[in-house]
Amino acid sequence: MEKRSGTPISSQKVRKLSDVDMTEVQLNNLEDPGAKETVEIGSFQGNDQSNPVQQTKWFRSRLFLISVVFSALLITAMCIGFVVHYGMSGDVGDMETVSYWPVDLPKEQQEWYDQGIDELQKAVSRQFNRRRAKNVILFVGDGMGPNTVTAARILGVKEEGLLRWEKFPDMGLLKTYCADKQVPDSFSTATALFGGVKVNYETGGVDANVPLGNCTASLKEDHHVQTILKWAQVDGMRTGFVTTTRVTHATPAALYAHVPDRRWECESGMPAEAQGQECMDIARQLIEQPTGQSINVIMGGGRQMLVSDVTGSAGDPLDTWAGQSKDGRDLIRDWRLKKEDEGVSHAVVQNNRELWNLNGQDVDFLLGIFANGHLMYDYERDRSDAGMPSLSNMTLKALDVLGNSDKGFLLVVEAGLIDQAHHRGNARKALSEVLELNAAVESTLSFLKSTDRLDETLVIVTADHSHSLTINGHPDRGSSILGLAGNSKTEGTPYTTLTYGTSYQGFQVDPQTQNRRDPTADDITAWEYTQQAAINTDENLHGGSDVTIHADGAMSYLFHGVHEQSYVAHAISYALRIGRFRDSSIAETLAELTPI
Repeated sequence: MEKRSGTPISSQKVRKLSDVDMTEVQLNNLEDPGAKETVEIGSFQGNDQSNPVQQTKWFRSRLFLISVVFSALLITAMCIGFVVHYGMSGDVGDMETVSYWPVDLPKEQQEWYDQGIDELQKAVSRQFNRRRAKNVILFVGDGMGPNTVTAARILGVKEEGLLRWEKFPDMGLLKTYCADKQVPDSFSTATALFGGVKVNYETGGVDANVPLGNCTASLKEDHHVQTILKWAQVDGMRTGFVTTTRVTHATPAALYAHVPDRRWECESGMPAEAQGQECMDIARQLIEQPTGQSINVIMGGGRQMLVSDVTGSAGDPLDTWAGQSKDGRDLIRDWRLKKEDEGVSHAVVQNNRELWNLNGQDVDFLLGIFANGHLMYDYERDRSDAGMPSLSNMTLKALDVLGNSDKGFLLVVEAGLIDQAHHRGNARKALSEVLELNAAVESTLSFLKSTDRLDETLVIVTADHSHSLTINGHPDRGSSILGLAGNSKTEGTPYTTLTYGTSYQGFQVDPQTQNRRDPTADDITAWEYTQQAAINTDENLHGGSDVTIHADGAMSYLFHGVHEQSYVAHAISYALRIGRFRDSSIAETLAELTPI
């Protein structure tokens, strides 16, 4: 066979031309007579990547055509996928564009699937209200920890229901420890809520430089903690507070007073040394100091702190757990005289009839003192003309008075008897007071809607601290939360669903068996029933768990995670543009020179 080239041919590269190869050679020869030699040589040199004929063969091959078609289909599918994805995610707020596969399930499953879709619809359709808040209403459930809320929900609206504030779009958790204690008291937590600073246990309105009971340190103004109430007053807003406890009690006192001991509600609770150093009790600070004098609405109990030598009655007893003024004061009279001297419209009310008959549009300042000590629990209060108002009634009247200004208002509402009931170990009373708070929130939202203030008002519901209430065992769904959970597996004695960690007369022993007392020997649903507890002490002590915070309205999105309790004051002042967030450039300059 004649050689076509001077280059030796490796036997490993010799192959027989296929029919397709021969056809291609013949076609190529028609175009280029000298191509035959090249093609033949190229057939023997299959690894030569620079050969243009081999490249031509590849582009005309069946494999290449299949690759092109497959790639085109893949790219088309990817493009369609991107279009569908971005088209569906472009407006997730429209539930109609968020599709889901319908499923046919047993009703025991379908119920929860449908509920999941309903909640998802609410989640994706949320709209953030970013407008500046004109008004703020802060509800504080004293001692209303998470277990208390859960138990009250079950009592009031069953397991499936929600309390009104649990329907708010925004929520978070607050860490309640104070400056020197893991488990706080109400004075220190209220100072954190209202002043944005964590302080020492049982002190209020003064920072952590002030030890408990130290009068001298508390007199230094550098140690004073200013509050959202003061900042609102500086900005010309109307301010007020409503409480079911004494108006000088820990939570409301943190709004206006600066004292190193919460027990200093009147002079009888102060040591002689502190009085000699000219420290002022809480009641006098409310009536005689500028912040207290500027509060537009003050409502609650505490007559025995404001007026000396008052006497109690069956319907309005003295609070024997607290002090009573004996120095001859009548601070209610002093408040009235002060307002007369200032020439401002004002009113003093002390029962239901006087509160109901008052036209809030006619007064700029309102002082309502309805009890010697704390108000009566809602279930037992006198609802007649001579009786005490509910938390809802006081809140609505406060809104009526505070709404008389274009500058906006700040209102703090405390459901203080939740805590008082817990301290005595009376769970039913505590849960009832939570439900009364729920009614007050409902009434408030209806008022705001009727007066077209809903979108411009930030409404917050939270607690200052928790209690040691626990929800035990495995009671059947639908059981009474005040009922039995089961029997102890070690001693066989029944136990209630609700118990406390610590309580007043809570650790109960059967003298005959030396076992835990059988609760079925008592009426466990009675108002006065004291829940059993692990540890007996003089009263039920606070719990140290986080508490929830719920928000709705203007800038409610500021509450969104786990926060320090002190964050609340900063968020409120930002929403209202008060304190360090004032809009006025002149005011901001002054704030830098004289920080508040």
